[in-house]
Amino acid sequence: MASETRASATRNTPATHAQMGDETIGHGNSPAAWTCVLIMLAGAAVASFAYVFASTEGNHDFGTLLFWIGIAVMFVGLAVGFVLRKIGYGVGGSKLKNNGH
Repeated sequence: MASETRASATRNTPATHAQMGDETIGHGNSPAAWTCVLIMLAGAAVASFAYVFASTEGNHDFGTLLFWIGIAVMFVGLAVGFVLRKIGYGVGGSKLKNNGH
């Protein structure tokens, strides 16, 4: 019992806690990832609103069009994230290297 408490106490030190958020893991903490996610969230919001809007009487055609526009915006976000990663704004990208300034 005492060894379990000691083991859990050493796992939650500031040094080990800092390693959990290390960018080398590749969890997408970069401008490319954030831009991709924000654009895709906007597209999902438009598509979600359109889904509800299309279910109301008289708005089926416009709501369906708006839904597909939201889906297209999500694909645009995916493409923008991919392009930004390729030009160096992804995790470990050339544009994000610390040059000593």
